[in-house]
Amino acid sequence: MPQPPEVAAKAYLLLDVTTGQVLASKNPDQPVEPASLTKLMTAYLVFDALKAGKISLTQTFGVSERAWKMPGSRMFIDPKMQVPVEDLIKGMIVQSGNDATVALAEGVGGSLERFVQLMNQQAKALGMANTSYKNPEGLTEAGHTTTARDLATLATRLMNDFPQYVPYYSIQRYRYPGTPAANDTNRNLLLFRDPTVDGLKTGHTDAAGYCLVATAKRPVQGLGDGPAGQRRLLSVLLGATSENARAAESQKLLNWGYTAFDTVRLLAPGQAAAEPRIWKGKSNTVKLGRPEGVVVSVPAGEGVRLKSEVVRPDPLVAPLQRGQSVGTLRVTMGAGGVVAEVPLAVLETVEESGVFGRAWDAIRLWIQ
Repeated sequence: MPQPPEVAAKAYLLLDVTTGQVLASKNPDQPVEPASLTKLMTAYLVFDALKAGKISLTQTFGVSERAWKMPGSRMFIDPKMQVPVEDLIKGMIVQSGNDATVALAEGVGGSLERFVQLMNQQAKALGMANTSYKNPEGLTEAGHTTTARDLATLATRLMNDFPQYVPYYSIQRYRYPGTPAANDTNRNLLLFRDPTVDGLKTGHTDAAGYCLVATAKRPVQGLGDGPAGQRRLLSVLLGATSENARAAESQKLLNWGYTAFDTVRLLAPGQAAAEPRIWKGKSNTVKLGRPEGVVVSVPAGEGVRLKSEVVRPDPLVAPLQRGQSVGTLRVTMGAGGVVAEVPLAVLETVEESGVFGRAWDAIRLWIQ
């Protein structure tokens, strides 16, 4: 596998979001302070409330004394204001406003303490086994920790679950009317340096250092046109020494990921990887594949050496429902190294056959 570049950070992880493969990492499971990367989980819960219709973008939230007095990065809102949810979201994302973040947490959760409980419940539901939240904004607090791997999981789910809200993360400048004009610039410097970068979030405290979850989307030959032909990478970089360093090191990781690896489409959307025999069904075969197709990343120039095989249980017996997981597609290179193991699903439901058909197949299975 290609050797990653030297990266000046305490921990990092580079994920190919398109294929689900980790391309490089350093200390990915080491507990660290997330600083304002915490706001990714706050945003996840806010977006979830919007999607569920519990709140709306035009709805206004009041600003509590607690939110107004938050230290650190601010949107500069105060208790005299009723602020639309959409502006609070922009204040939390673009300005990394701790005041906006607490206002959102109190508005969605009813109280800050209840919101933090929801954050930890959601982390558990997403499989973030090494994450513990103590607040919604990321200021240093005992026990408030996460890992690079957990942050990659969270960022990926946020983008996949709420694509309609991801554009907020690419806003370069924003300020709420009446607040300081100098406080309008997104701290993610890559948004100004690389047109393919469209998010996500910066973070900094003295304890955490300078942190950045960055994501980029670039077109790749052979994947098709439009959004389907673009490859998304995500870098999680923790503990850099300065604002410029976190941007430069993240850029280094992203560029390396795009040049050191090729992306190969093995199956088109809905294409079957195999059509094995199925017993006791109205159909004699079942199609196994993935609705979105299968794409893998391999070291540059190694695509021609790929081999794949379907590993599945046998015999397969009806009924099998569309979307049900059945087996995996194991992808290897010429030397035998496993590139990826992709879960396969049933593409078309196969219902049970009638009584006589099931009985006949039962006899045939017994003879075998």
